[in-house]
Amino acid sequence: MRIFTILLLFFGFNQLMYSQVQKNTININYNNISRVDVLKKIEASTNYKFYFQDDWFDNTVLISGDYSNKTIEELLSKVLEDTDLNFFISKNKIILTKNSVIYSKLPSNGTKDSNVPIFFQQYDSVKKNKLESASIALIGKETLDSDVELYTLSGHITDLKDGKPLADITVKAKNTAISTITNTEGFYSLKLPTGLSTIEIESIFHNSTSRKIMIYSNGTLDFSIIEKINQLDEVLVKGKDSQNIRTAITGVTTIEAEGIKNIPLVLGERDIFKVALTIPGIKTAGEGSSGFNVRGGKEDQNLILLDNATIYNPTHLFGFFSSVNPYTINKVDIYKGGIPPEFGGRLSSVFDIVSKNGNTEKISGEGGIGPVTSNLTVSIPVVKDKASLLIGGRATYSDWILKQLDDENLKNSQASFYDLFAKYNHKINKNNSVEGTGYYSKDVYSITPDSIYRYSNSLVSLKWKHAFNEKNSSELNFTNSEYKFSINYESTNPESFIFKYKINETQANLKFNSELNTNHKFTYGITSKLYKVNPGELSPNGDSSIVTPTKVDNEKGLESAVFFSDKFQITEKLLLDIGARYSLYAALGPSTQKIYEEGVPMTPSTVTAEKTYTNNQVINTSGGFEPRIGLRYIFDESLFVKAGLDKNFQYIHLLTNNTTQSPTDTWKLSDLNVKPESGLQYSLGIFKKLEYKDLELSLEGYYKTSKNILDYKVGANILLNKDLETELLQGDGKAYGVEFLLKKPNGRLNGWIGYTYSRTFIKLDSQFNDEKVNNGEYFPTNFDKPHDFSIVMNYKFTHRYSFSSNFVYQTGRPVTYPIGKYFYQGAEYTMYSDRNKYRIPDYYRLDIGLNIEGNHKIKKLAHSFWNISIYNVLGRNNPYSIFFVTKEGQIKAYQTSIFAVPIPTITYNFKF
Repeated sequence: MRIFTILLLFFGFNQLMYSQVQKNTININYNNISRVDVLKKIEASTNYKFYFQDDWFDNTVLISGDYSNKTIEELLSKVLEDTDLNFFISKNKIILTKNSVIYSKLPSNGTKDSNVPIFFQQYDSVKKNKLESASIALIGKETLDSDVELYTLSGHITDLKDGKPLADITVKAKNTAISTITNTEGFYSLKLPTGLSTIEIESIFHNSTSRKIMIYSNGTLDFSIIEKINQLDEVLVKGKDSQNIRTAITGVTTIEAEGIKNIPLVLGERDIFKVALTIPGIKTAGEGSSGFNVRGGKEDQNLILLDNATIYNPTHLFGFFSSVNPYTINKVDIYKGGIPPEFGGRLSSVFDIVSKNGNTEKISGEGGIGPVTSNLTVSIPVVKDKASLLIGGRATYSDWILKQLDDENLKNSQASFYDLFAKYNHKINKNNSVEGTGYYSKDVYSITPDSIYRYSNSLVSLKWKHAFNEKNSSELNFTNSEYKFSINYESTNPESFIFKYKINETQANLKFNSELNTNHKFTYGITSKLYKVNPGELSPNGDSSIVTPTKVDNEKGLESAVFFSDKFQITEKLLLDIGARYSLYAALGPSTQKIYEEGVPMTPSTVTAEKTYTNNQVINTSGGFEPRIGLRYIFDESLFVKAGLDKNFQYIHLLTNNTTQSPTDTWKLSDLNVKPESGLQYSLGIFKKLEYKDLELSLEGYYKTSKNILDYKVGANILLNKDLETELLQGDGKAYGVEFLLKKPNGRLNGWIGYTYSRTFIKLDSQFNDEKVNNGEYFPTNFDKPHDFSIVMNYKFTHRYSFSSNFVYQTGRPVTYPIGKYFYQGAEYTMYSDRNKYRIPDYYRLDIGLNIEGNHKIKKLAHSFWNISIYNVLGRNNPYSIFFVTKEGQIKAYQTSIFAVPIPTITYNFKF
C-alpha cells in the first residue's frame, strides 16, 4: 500500500510539472515560408520534436505569421489552420495526424461512436496513418468537441479516359437510403453521418466502383471511372435509362456515336442522322433528302447544333452523308418533345451534337477507309492531363455513287466533298475550363457539264465553363456559323451567270446552373443571336455574258431571349421540370419594306408605299412567352409516366421549291410582311422496363398545333424575287401521333423495334381564292407518312463476329396528280387534283451487314474493325419522286429512284 501511494504521488507530481512546462509561451514570426519550415523553426527554438509525413503538406502553399506569448497549442492551431491535420502533444513530442484526433482518455460519457476509431497509445513515431494504410479515404478534419451528426461529402466524377465530367451517375452510401446523382458537370453532394461509410458509384455504361471513407467534417472526394468495354458492342440508341427516369423531359433520345459501327448504312459510312431516322417520330421525305421531319414539323423547324453552333445544311452529297465526321462526334441528344429552355428559335426539335474531347494522356486516333470516303481523326495531348487537340478530316475520292443512279443525266454528273474539324480543350484548374471548336465543310458537284454548284458550312465555337463553388456554375458560349452556296453557269450562249447566297449567324449565350438544395436545381441565363442574310445576287459570268446584275437587299435580324428552369423534386416519385423562355425578335435595317393595301391580296400592283430603314433601325418587333413544362411520376423502378407542354416561336424560314431540302434552298427572316411561326405541343408517355429478356418499352403520344406555317402559291418564284412576300402563303398546321419503341440494349441479340403512326396537316385559307388551297380545308403535308416501321438488330456470334440488319417501311408521301385536261379559249390546260390528294408507292428497304473485329490484344499498333454490308439487299425500286410529262398529246407519269439495286460495301476502320 505504501509503495502504491508513493507511485501515485510521484505520478501526480510529474504530471503537474509537465503541465506547467506546457504552459510556457512562445514568440515566433515567419514570412512566406511553407508549413514544414515553420515546424522546423519551432523545433529550433524550443525543445519540441515533431513527427509527421512530408507528403501531408503542400509545400507550394506559403504562410506568414507573427505571434507573441502564445502557447504551443494556440500556435499549432494557427499553423495547421485550413489543413486536414490534427496534433497530439506528449511531453516534448508533438505527433501530427491526418484527419483524425488521438484521444488520451474516453469522453465524459465513457463511450465513443463505434464508427470513429479511438487511439489510446502515445506514438513515438508516425510513419503512416493507419487508416490510410487500410485504403480508407479520410475526409475532413476531426475536432474534439464537435456535436455535428451529418457532414457533406461532395466531389466530381469524370471519365478516366478523357477526364470529361459524367452526368447521371448514381452515388450512394452502402446499406443506406442516402443517394444522389451527378449533374451535367459531374458534381455530386451527399449528407453522411460522422464515421465510417462505403461510397458506391454505379452506372449502366461505366464500371461500378466503391471506396471506404472516414468522414470527420465537410470534405471532397473525386472519382474517375472507366467505360465498360462491352459498350462498343451493344446497341447504339438509348433513352439513357438512368437519365430518362430521373428527368421529366419527354421525347428525348441519345445516340452514342461510338456504337453505330454495327448498323448497315448506305456505302458503309457511319451516320448519326441516318440512325436517327430509325427512331420513332423522325422521318425524311425520301431517300437522299437532306432534311428531317420531326413529329410533323417541316425541315426548317429543326435546330441542328455542333458544340452549340448552328449547322444550316447538315449533309453532304444530296443528303447521302452527314456533314459532320462521325469519328469526331461523342453523342447527339435529340429533343423532339420537351425542349430545354436554353434552346429556342425552332418549332419541332433540337439535334444537340457534342464532339469528343481529345486524349490528354497520349496520342490516339481512329479512321476509316470506305468505297466513297476516307477519314482520319487524331488526338494530341498538349498539356499532360489538362489540354489536348483533336483534329479530324474526311474526303471523297470517287464519284462512282452517281453511276448507280437511274437518271441518265445524274450518271454523267460528278460530285465531291470534304470536311475539316479541330477542337482544343483545356482544363485550366478545378474551377475553370475552356473549349474551342472549328469546323469547315465544302461540296462541289455538277449535274450538267455547264453548271457547277458549290456549298459550304463553317463555324467557330468558344466555351468557358466556370464553377463558383460546388453548387453554382456558369457557361459562356460564343459561336459564329455561316452557310453559303453558289451556282456557276458557264455556257456558249450569252446567258452565263454566277449566283451567290449566304447566311451568317453570330450568337452569345450565358447560362448558370445552381443547386439550391436536393429538391431544386435551377438553370437560367440569357442568349442573343444576330442573323445576316444575303438573299441572292446574280452577276454575269465572263465578258460576253448579257446577264444583268441583280441583287436582292440584305436582311438582318436580332433574336434574343431570357430563360429559366427549375427541376423541382416534389416527392421521391414526383418530379416537375418547369421552365420558361421569353424571346424577342427585331427585324433590322438597312432595308426597304413595301406597304400593301389592306383587305386585298399582296401583289406588286397593290403596293401603296415603300419605307426605307437605315442601318440597325428597327423595322418591327415580335416575340412571346414560351412555357416548357415536364412532369414525371414513378410508380416503381420499372414503370413511370411523363407528360409535357412546349411552346416555341420561330423567326427564320426556309424557302424551297422542292419537296425536300436542297443545297440551293434559301432562308428568309421575319419582317414587316412575313410573320414568325409559333407552335404548341402536348405530349404524354409511359415507360416500362420488362424483367423478361431485359426489355425496355416506351409508348408516347403527342398533339401539335402551329400558326403562320410558310407555304407557296402555285408556280411561285423564290430566287431573286424582290417581291417575295407576294409568292408566300402562311397558314395553320396540326399534327398528332403515337410512337412505340421496344428495345433490347444488352445481350447477344440486341436492337430495337420502332413504330410510329402519325398525321400532319396544313390549312391555307383566305378570303381570296388565289390565296386559298384545297378550299381552305386541312390537307396532308408533303411529308405526311402515317405508318413508319423500323427494325434494327445485331446478333453477336462471338466477341469478334456479329451480324446486323436494318429494315424500314414507310407509307408513300403525298403527291398531286393530273386528273384530266380541258380547253379554254382554244388552249389546252391540265387539270390537277386537290393538292396532295394521292400518294406515291410505299417505301421499304432491308439492309444486312457482317461485322468483324480484329483480335482484342491490348498491346498492338491499332485495333481494326471490318464492316461488310449490303444496302437495299432486296433491290427494291423505291420511288423518290413522280413527275409528269406531256408527249404526243398524252400525259405520262415517270418515277425517279435513288438506289434501285443492292449496294454492297466493304469498310475498314481502325483505332489506335
